[in-house]
Amino acid sequence: APTFEEMMERAEFAKEIKTPIIMHDYLTGGFTANTTLAKWCRRNGILLHIHRAMHAVIDRQKNHGIHFRVLAKCLRMSGGDHLHSGTVVGKLEGEKGITMGFVDLMREDHIEVDRSRGIYFTQDWASMPGVMPVASGGIHVWHMPALVEIFGDDSCLQFGGGTLGHPWGNAPGATANRVALEACVQARNEGRNLMREGGDVIREACKWSPELAVACELWKEIKFEFESMDTV
Repeated sequence: APTFEEMMERAEFAKEIKTPIIMHDYLTGGFTANTTLAKWCRRNGILLHIHRAMHAVIDRQKNHGIHFRVLAKCLRMSGGDHLHSGTVVGKLEGEKGITMGFVDLMREDHIEVDRSRGIYFTQDWASMPGVMPVASGGIHVWHMPALVEIFGDDSCLQFGGGTLGHPWGNAPGATANRVALEACVQARNEGRNLMREGGDVIREACKWSPELAVACELWKEIKFEFESMDTV
């Protein structure tokens, strides 16, 4: 929305048509607008999904700027239910330790110092609501074992092209992702090491899910290879 007033008009329209969730770019929209919208969403029973457009020009500079762990903490104070937080795998880069450091700052009530993850002092959030991390960006079924291992249960895994790009259509794409997710969760709960055996888990599930088998064939060659800029 080009103005704060139009943003709220769109929110009211979303409420009228019974939309369960709306999205806001908190950096481009600004913290005041985001906090107002977050409070409105809570009063009206609507989830607020937070996108982070423009973050890279703020947090990727080594000599100036603001690290994303700080921006994530600002968002938790401002308000929101979900926040895009990188994938570790996929196209949205992020070193695992650093990513999990600010992911835990988003969703946990108390965080102890851990300099290896970029947590430089203990953070106690008291009763302030947490924010659910969203892994989104270039992810597909072959990434599922790593995503389950890295992010655990309290997260959102958002497959856009990884769903809509399925050769059979959107619904089979969603089915393939769901089968892969449930297979990985079951394997993890049975004590299997997903980082080591994840490929086998996915291949086993392909035997009884044709949707997953087709997705695996499509995405097998897709990978993103670059060094993370988001380091301690």
